[in-house]
Amino acid sequence: MRFKKAIYRILVVMLGIILQFIIHAVVESWYIGLLVRDFDKYGLGLTMDTWFIIHHVATVILFAAGILFGLWLGKKWWHIVYEN
Repeated sequence: MRFKKAIYRILVVMLGIILQFIIHAVVESWYIGLLVRDFDKYGLGLTMDTWFIIHHVATVILFAAGILFGLWLGKKWWHIVYEN
């Protein structure tokens, strides 16, 4: 049973990572479109170098959030599906 639980949680964490990747891609594609259309208006007064730093920081934060969401979801749904 421990092996099944470990595999379940690993797969749900992978699901969390995939979901955060999709959310990141959609938001980033949308905002890059705005930046390309009118950088002065949507750039918020930041330089392109600053936007690259924001991108890298947001990537790490979203990746961690995907892992944490997957851990939470795996724990919650394991309890709902297998322990009730």
